[in-house]
Amino acid sequence: MRKTVLVTGANGLLGNAIFRLTKGQGRLGIIATGRGERRPSVPEAIPYTSCNLEDEQSVKTMLEDVKPDVIIHGAAMTQVDACEQTPDVCMRANVDATRYLLKHAPAHTRMVFVSTDFVFDGTKGMYRETDAPNPISVYGESKLLAEKEVINSGRSYAILRTMLVYGYAPELSRTNIVLWVVDSLKNGKNIRVVDDQFRGPTLVDNLANACLLASDSHNNSVYHISSSDYISMYDFARKIADVWNLDDTLISPIKSSELGQPAARPPKTGFVIDRAMEELNFRPISIDEGLRQMYKRLTNNH
Repeated sequence: MRKTVLVTGANGLLGNAIFRLTKGQGRLGIIATGRGERRPSVPEAIPYTSCNLEDEQSVKTMLEDVKPDVIIHGAAMTQVDACEQTPDVCMRANVDATRYLLKHAPAHTRMVFVSTDFVFDGTKGMYRETDAPNPISVYGESKLLAEKEVINSGRSYAILRTMLVYGYAPELSRTNIVLWVVDSLKNGKNIRVVDDQFRGPTLVDNLANACLLASDSHNNSVYHISSSDYISMYDFARKIADVWNLDDTLISPIKSSELGQPAARPPKTGFVIDRAMEELNFRPISIDEGLRQMYKRLTNNH
């Protein structure tokens, strides 16, 4: 039976990856929604509806029209420092919007909610789904509150926590760490990257695939989704330089405390992804393979 899947935040990196992965799959009726007009990252073949998710009436009207079987909710305010400086704006974007979608979607709609490693404080690293969250930033707190909205909604759900998502889509409004490193090094710029934060960088295609696997599942659960690797941000930047054959001597290490950022970042996250592998048949892409795939896409698109 054909399923209607609504993708929020459709103009972003994750939306674009979902559209690429589902191209030609007749069993899914993908509908895209985003704030403002359709951007080049949303193919013309995908029906698109503009919606401000922070406006409850707009959400209600849109959902009555679309009647989705699944919502892949990727829309969020993810700029960690901006969230810290404007907590009200962050809570509206990340918590209220999620609540409105849950409240007004048809009763049978499954919610696939994209969350973050920032729900943890980063004191131990390699987190399992059973570890207790303890966010240290407004952003992390907002996503944890939204997770609770999903769990308490009484509807079918999957929460996918992910981290440091990277990839390429045409004319993105926001950059990501790989594009930033490549662009900086190509222009001969010296960059400083923290060597005391550790992550499992996630290729966006891998996350998009997990979203689709979770859409098809009937389990109500939280899943950790990332690459199988664990690396410092500094070493990740050097790997990027290596894959693009750029000068890694332009990259110098720095401590998080020296950056003076408004929001605290968890020092060590990283995920144990066994549950997603066992229950969703998720297959992680290594950092090396992920960077090679992205290099290929970027090279073919320019």
